Amino acid sequence: MEPLASRIRPTSLDEVVGQQHLVGPGKPLRVAIEKKHLFSFILWGPPGTGKTTIARIYARALNAELHELSAVSAGKEDIRKIVGKEGSSGDPWGTMQASLQPKVLFLDEIHRFNKSQQDFLLPYVESGQLTLIGATTENPSFEVIPALLSRCRVFVLESLSEESLRAIVNKAGAKLGWRLGKGAFDWLVGYANGDARKALGILEGTLALYGSNEGKKAKKSITVEQLEQALEDPHLRYDKKGEEHYDTISAFIKSMRASQPDAAMYYLARMVEAGEDPLFIARRMVIFASEDVGLAQPTALVVANAVFRACETIGYPECAINLAHGVAYLAKAQKDRSAYDALRAAQADVKAFGNLPVPKKIRNAPTKLMKDLDYGKGYEMYDESSYLPEKLKKKKYFK
Repeated sequence: MEPLASRIRPTSLDEVVGQQHLVGPGKPLRVAIEKKHLFSFILWGPPGTGKTTIARIYARALNAELHELSAVSAGKEDIRKIVGKEGSSGDPWGTMQASLQPKVLFLDEIHRFNKSQQDFLLPYVESGQLTLIGATTENPSFEVIPALLSRCRVFVLESLSEESLRAIVNKAGAKLGWRLGKGAFDWLVGYANGDARKALGILEGTLALYGSNEGKKAKKSITVEQLEQALEDPHLRYDKKGEEHYDTISAFIKSMRASQPDAAMYYLARMVEAGEDPLFIARRMVIFASEDVGLAQPTALVVANAVFRACETIGYPECAINLAHGVAYLAKAQKDRSAYDALRAAQADVKAFGNLPVPKKIRNAPTKLMKDLDYGKGYEMYDESSYLPEKLKKKKYFK
C-alpha cells in the first residue's frame, strides 16, 4: 500500500502546510511556480518539511518531465538514462535537438552525491538539458561543489511549527478514520519535533498494529500507549536526528575508545544498515584519531583522513568497506589523549586569564621601533627557558 505520507501529500501550493516564507502569496517559490520560471534550485532543510512535495508541485506546474532519484543509490548511469539520446551520444552540452518538454531531476539527499558524480551532473544542468532540484538536510555550502551550487538558487526550509504538525496529523487522522486523544496528540507532535514524515510514520505504524478504519468517520481513538508500542518496531526506531542516532554514535565511539573492535564494528553495521551518512561516521573517526589515538599512533589521523576521502569519492555501498577498515584500525590502535587533554587545559587558561602578554623575546620585531622596545631581544633557537606568559611560566599542559 502507498505510504500514508504519500497518500495525503499536497498537490497544490494552497494545500501546503508551513513554509509560508517560500510558498505564501508573493513569496519566491510561489511566484516562480505561478509564472512558470524554469531554473535549478536546492531545498535545504530538516527532514519531513516538504522538500519532495514542493519539487513535485513545481514540476507539475511547469508541465515538466519529472525524474526522481535518491543520491544514496543513484549514479551516473541513472543520469544518462534520464537525459536520453542527447546524453548517450556524448553531448552533455545540449548542442543536439532536445525534448520540448523540460526535464526536471529531483535529486533527494544531494549531499550523498560525491564530487565525481556532481561533476558529471554539472554540464547537463549548465546546458539546461536538466533542471535540477536538489534536496538536502546538510549545508549545501559544504556538500555541493561550488560550480554546481553557483548554478542553483538555495531555499531554506524550516522545521514545521506545532500548529502545522497538528494540521497535518488531523488531516491524516480524518482520512484513516481515527482520532487522537489530547494526550496522544501532544505526545506525537512533541516527538515528531517539526518532522511531518516522522509523525505520519509513527501514526501509520500504530494503525498497522491496531487496524485501519480508512474511509469511515473518525471514531476510534489512539492512545499514547499505542503510539509508544508502535515505536518498538525496529524500522521506526533509528532516526538520524533523534535519540537512537546519538545513542548509536556514542556507543560506536566508546567501543573504539575501549579498544573493542567487535563492538565498534557492530555499531558501525547498525549505522550503515540504517542509511547513516558515511561522511558523518568518517568525520567522527577523523576526530577520534587525534582525540583518542593521538601521539600513541600518529598515522591514525592519516588512515582516518583516507577513509573520509574514500567515502567522499566512492559512496555507498562500497565505502562501508572503507569504514570497516578504518574502524578496525582505530579500535585496535594504542590510545593517548595527552594532546587533547593539553589543548583543553590550555583553552581553560585562555578563558580564565584572557590574552596574557607574550614574552618580549619571542615577539615579532619587523620594525626598528619594535627592536628598540626589546621585541625579539635575547631570543635563541635552542632556549630552555619557558616561552609561556609570565603568569603561566610553571604551567605543564603535558603531564
